[in-house]
This record gives sequence, structure tokens and C-alpha cells, in this order.
Amino acid sequence: MFKKHQIYKTDKYNMLTVEVQGKSLIVREISDQWGEECHTFLSRPELMNWAEKRFKPEDFIGKEEQYEAIIQALREV
Repeated sequence: MFKKHQIYKTDKYNMLTVEVQGKSLIVREISDQWGEECHTFLSRPELMNWAEKRFKPEDFIGKEEQYEAIIQALREV
């Protein structure tokens, strides 16, 4: 049994989910540009390290609330 967290979903082609499977955190990122990417992390700090590299504040200029919501949702996994 695993728990799935939806971090964001803008439509059926753009979403990010995290599945907690025991000690593993499996991130599935689906985008209309890149298709589906899957990342497996063994700890929350490892997940947040990836998230800070993947989601940069400068990419969200004018959309700071969206950035904060994504990072906060990942912290709450």
C-alpha cells in the first residue's frame, strides 16, 4: 500500500505527483514538453535537494505564489 500526493496539476499533461512506498519517494513529473520523468529518492532531504535544483525562484518571476505552493507541498509529503 502506498500513498500518492499530488503536488500540482494544471491539466492531464502537466502534473507532478509523489508516491510514498515504504522508505522510497517516487516522483512522477509529466509535462507536455518532456513526457514522463520518474525519479526515486530514499529520503526527504534528497527529494528537497532535487526540488530546489528543479524549481528555481527565477523561473517563477511573477508567479512566486505558485513556486511557494509547489515547494510547500513537497515539504509536506
